[in-house]
Amino acid sequence: MLNLDVLNPPQRQAVETTDGPVLVLAGAGSGKTRVITYRIAYLIEKGVPPEAILAVTFTNKAAREMRERVRQLTTRLKLQPDGRSNGPTICTFHSLGARILRRHIELLGYKRNFVIYNESEQLGAVKKILSRLHLRGEKADPAAVLAALSWFKNHSAQPGWRDDASHAAARQICEQYNAALHACNAVDFDDLLLLPLRLFREHPDILHRLQQQYQYVMVDEYQDTNGVQLELLRMLTARHHNLCVVGDDDQSIYGWRGAEIANLLEMEKHFPQVKIIKLEQNYRSTNNILEAANAVIRHNPRRRPKKLWSTHGAGEKIALYTFENDEEEARTVVEHIESNRLFNRIPWRAHAVLFRTNQQSRLLEAELRKARVRYHLVGGQSYFDRREVRDFLAYLKVMANPHDEISLLRIANVPARGLSETTMQHFLAESQKRHCSVYTAMRNPDVQAGLSARAGQATLDFLSFLDAEHGRLSAAKNAFSLKQWAEKWLDAIGYWNELKRSEKNPDTAQNRIQNLRELVEMLDKVEPQHGPAIERVNNFLEEITLDTEREAEDDPGDAVTLITMHSCKGLEFPHVFIVGFEEGLLPHSRAIAENSIEEERRLFYVAITRARQTLAMSYCLARKKYGSLVPCNPSRFLKDIPARLIENASEKASRPVSREDAKDLFAKMRAALGMPSGSKDGA
Repeated sequence: MLNLDVLNPPQRQAVETTDGPVLVLAGAGSGKTRVITYRIAYLIEKGVPPEAILAVTFTNKAAREMRERVRQLTTRLKLQPDGRSNGPTICTFHSLGARILRRHIELLGYKRNFVIYNESEQLGAVKKILSRLHLRGEKADPAAVLAALSWFKNHSAQPGWRDDASHAAARQICEQYNAALHACNAVDFDDLLLLPLRLFREHPDILHRLQQQYQYVMVDEYQDTNGVQLELLRMLTARHHNLCVVGDDDQSIYGWRGAEIANLLEMEKHFPQVKIIKLEQNYRSTNNILEAANAVIRHNPRRRPKKLWSTHGAGEKIALYTFENDEEEARTVVEHIESNRLFNRIPWRAHAVLFRTNQQSRLLEAELRKARVRYHLVGGQSYFDRREVRDFLAYLKVMANPHDEISLLRIANVPARGLSETTMQHFLAESQKRHCSVYTAMRNPDVQAGLSARAGQATLDFLSFLDAEHGRLSAAKNAFSLKQWAEKWLDAIGYWNELKRSEKNPDTAQNRIQNLRELVEMLDKVEPQHGPAIERVNNFLEEITLDTEREAEDDPGDAVTLITMHSCKGLEFPHVFIVGFEEGLLPHSRAIAENSIEEERRLFYVAITRARQTLAMSYCLARKKYGSLVPCNPSRFLKDIPARLIENASEKASRPVSREDAKDLFAKMRAALGMPSGSKDGA
């Protein structure tokens, strides 16, 4: 039997309140994942079929963690579903959309083997369209145009474009962009949510079927939902209203990418009779840290009041450092981390340095390298942005769907096979003239007639290779090894040798080969491991595309974490340093100009609540910009924190050390040097 006595009273109430709409206001570190997993187990124990439960979150990492915790709980309680039924559906919003579309997208005019374009492929499509247009004014930035296209897709309920260059360009190419993706049988991340909505409106029988299947719906990180996601939830729960959302408006920090805090603040408007339960007991931090967080966030007028508290005692005061410049800041932070490691035996991995912008990491990295301190920069170069990885995934996409022209254009001459850029531009121009895909144009004898003999033969050889591999995939069934299949054609086209040839440094080449071998190994591990080969390849590509945060999960070992404040939500560290606590950085100058100070304050609140034992903050009197020192002022948020919670680190350092403290420090120095506590120092 499920033991609910391990939960505190509000947590237990959230688990046992199963019917109707429920809003669980879960403050930072208050055990929200435990509530969701226990709630799923509680429903199953009550007799709800596991497949009638849907839990949705925002990252694959969170979904995997939730699935594993539910599995452990239900296994221990012998509540595992039998072989005839599936377990609960626990996934991200985008994975849910992809799952629905895989079954029904043919009703919307797509083929079932559609591909999901990642950001680089979307950019490729935008660049191609922009290259054909003569836009007035300055040249449009493809990345800004793509962001504007996404904004419009997610704000289609509020007609009208913004009045700037990127939105003007996006407005001009919007229809062409959607048509280009459709022609390639491709969808982007926004489509994974918008197309299911269209499906539900045009085919209400499918919506009705899903409403009957998912009798209980739960959503994690509800404060991060946008209008499209809210509409999906409203439609899925319209019949039974059994929706439980867990979130914290004080941690809503993604407004810049479409999250709408109003979804949580106005829950009663969207779901009348909603029951509200607050989780305020924090299991992570000391009370000094929590009091500071409470004091800061209290200054935001639009919020649901809550007050975090803990049983961990007061703890140390928050250390505040003032530095002459950013070089001194970076050097002192690294010295402090090394001092903690040597004298207090605190490992590197217990420390995290948080900053507002990516550029702030450069000086910190330089000082860490100089001191030979291992570190892990979250959000460095993505594994999936590496050339060899992108090439391989493009090959897979073309073999599964030859009409994916962004991928086709990428790999047509990789390795070089006589399909020069001029040849491919010929095919691209003909495809646009004939309103067909590049692959269809390449197969057209009239188009081939315009090529040289060498380019024509290279085209025929390439098409023959693609057709053969596509045919193998389409015909292959359960016993087919995708790993062995991929190794064979990579060898046949000379790709391994291409990696060796293209790198002057043999070690770099070997690293690229190893990266690719690891990716190839994953082909036979993707779930399900049986079934038609082409479906397994599509599942693999879908998992990779929707799971780009997986690389950040690898355990870096004993290393200091360097991370932006936007990336740190959901994480916690024993010892946290917040650097660059200055006007213009936090709050950021752009936020000041756009009057979005409330979100910046929430970002600071999130940063504070990552700390478990100690929190240090620093600001500089001057910071180098474009080669010159520019004067700085401390952040306005410093005034929000009660003075009694802060200790001026510079003043503390200048105070005389007591005899006891000196003896303690000397003993730690001896221990760090491996000297016995009672020995002489060798003089």
